[in-house]
Amino acid sequence: MRGSHGELSRYSQYAKGLADIDGFSYLYVLWLFHKSGKDYKLEFCPTRERIPPPRGLFATRSPHRINPIGLTIVRLLKREGNILHVKGVDMVDGTPVLDIKPYTRRDRKSRVSNGWIDQVKRKAM
Repeated sequence: MRGSHGELSRYSQYAKGLADIDGFSYLYVLWLFHKSGKDYKLEFCPTRERIPPPRGLFATRSPHRINPIGLTIVRLLKREGNILHVKGVDMVDGTPVLDIKPYTRRDRKSRVSNGWIDQVKRKAM
C-alpha cells in the first residue's frame, strides 16, 4: 500500500478549493468504507494469523467500523486541475472522499507508542 499510486478527483465545482494545496507534501484524506459492509465486532483478533487475545475495535485499523469512516495520509505528487496525484493510497477505486486536509509540521508527533502492535512484534522476534 505504501507505494501504491492513485488519483483523488474532486468535482470540477470544487477545483478552486484545491488552490494552494500544491505546496504541501502530505494530505489527510477522510473517506467512506463503502464496500466493507455493516458487520463489525467490538473485539476480535485483527492479525492475519488471528493471534489472541482479541483487541478492541478502536485499537485496530479494521475496515469494519461502527461508522465506516477511513483516514489515510498520502503523499501529494502533483495537482492537475481538480485531480490530485498521490502515493500511499489504501482505498479502492471509486471510494467516496469526504474531505482533504493538509498534513503540517504541527501534526507530527514524537515518542509515538504503537500499543499492542509493538508487543506482537516483540513476541515474533
